[in-house]
Amino acid sequence: MPSWKTVKVILYEVLQFAALVVPVFVIMERFASLIYDVKGQDHTAYWLVVAVSIAYITSVTLLVWVPLKYVILKQKRFISGIKQWRPTALAYLILCTLPCFAILIASSKVQADRGIKLDHFIELPVSLVLFSLICVDIIERIRPCRLLGQSDSLDLDLDMSGPVLTHLNHVATVSRQLHTDIGQNGLTQGQPDTRNGSTSDRWQDNTGSPSHSTPSSRAPSTAYLYSSSLRHGSYSGHLGFLRRRDMRAEVIVDSFMFWLDTVEIVRMAGEPSVFYSGWVFPIYIFAFLSTLRVVIVPNNPLLASAGLALQDLPFFIIRVAVIIVFGYVTPVLYPLKNVLVGLTFIYFTFLANLKFFKRHSMF
Repeated sequence: MPSWKTVKVILYEVLQFAALVVPVFVIMERFASLIYDVKGQDHTAYWLVVAVSIAYITSVTLLVWVPLKYVILKQKRFISGIKQWRPTALAYLILCTLPCFAILIASSKVQADRGIKLDHFIELPVSLVLFSLICVDIIERIRPCRLLGQSDSLDLDLDMSGPVLTHLNHVATVSRQLHTDIGQNGLTQGQPDTRNGSTSDRWQDNTGSPSHSTPSSRAPSTAYLYSSSLRHGSYSGHLGFLRRRDMRAEVIVDSFMFWLDTVEIVRMAGEPSVFYSGWVFPIYIFAFLSTLRVVIVPNNPLLASAGLALQDLPFFIIRVAVIIVFGYVTPVLYPLKNVLVGLTFIYFTFLANLKFFKRHSMF
């Protein structure tokens, strides 16, 4: 009987392969139906498109997807050293997301050239293509974790919490304090534990004895917003279950929030007034560029600048232009989000570190 680890690997691979195959088949079948109507109900054109989709899926599976998965699962040397980006996500974008967006653009072009409006694929881009991409992203994120029991390695990666003190005082060294006590009282009183060491400029919790610090050695107290006791407290009481948290469930929520902006701009492209115009080209091109962020691992510092360059800046430009041309086909909330994210990134990354801003400690 196979182990649970083997079952988990098989489950993940089946789900990812389904996410690769199903969107292409469904989009190509809808495109084949469109060609069937455009060509005057020509069955040959319909089955030709279907045959092309089957040949495409078969070829990319045998030539690209299966060899890539074999190399990754076998942990070959040249692939195991890749830590900053995800080869599976890149292969999925090239083999599935890119062809699906290309077919959607071709569908718009075919109908616009003939002056007909038969199918604008209102639900498929968002509900199928992007949902499959989100599923692949979630699988790649939770792959290191076990599915049964409590979460293990994922908490170590995502929850960087530690012991946090809420009130700290700056005290002198242990040796200096001992010397002061001997000089004043003639004997050692309240000798501190030697386990504290003799390193200078120690920080000590204010719950200790007042005799262990002098007024001249104290620094202003520092308050912290978050406390580890609040985040890792015991689940006691009748409503203790409300405080339970699991990072595996939070990863799923984070993945959907990560793609929310891309989902909205693809939904905007499905509006009939936008889909049958030339604006569908830049919208789907920018949407695909934003999906390239999934290639970067979640904890990579490059993800912030990639989000600004691949998503927020181009999305803001295209949304403002579409609102000017077609009206409010997308909520104003999203361009406001794009400009706010861009401005805060530029300020906190570049401007806040300038000497002029460092002078004002009150900020």
